Amino acid sequence: MWIMVSGPYRTGSTDPAVWAANLHRLNAAAYEVFRKGHVPVIGVNMALPVIDAAGLERYDDLMMPLSLCLTDRCDAVLRIGGHSRGADDEVARFQERNLQVFHSMDEIPDTSSRLV
Repeated sequence: MWIMVSGPYRTGSTDPAVWAANLHRLNAAAYEVFRKGHVPVIGVNMALPVIDAAGLERYDDLMMPLSLCLTDRCDAVLRIGGHSRGADDEVARFQERNLQVFHSMDEIPDTSSRLV
């Protein structure tokens, strides 16, 4: 499965160190998803290079629209961390399509034996 990892990134903070710590948590969870035999996807990781090219002032125009578009390409979502309106919006997209929403790594099936 392609599993989006969704959680807080900038929510409630103007501190780049907090953003970096949140991104690290998303990426660490993505690694665990991969270890379970799935393809992890993070909207922030897709959007940040585009935002960098367009200019930081375009952050609000690009971050969530790109991330929400990415939800349409994934089979399920893992929701981690605390409060995040953006992550909740991503989860809602999966729920609207009746796709799986995981709330812990333990809920994700282990298909790692299929890894090449």
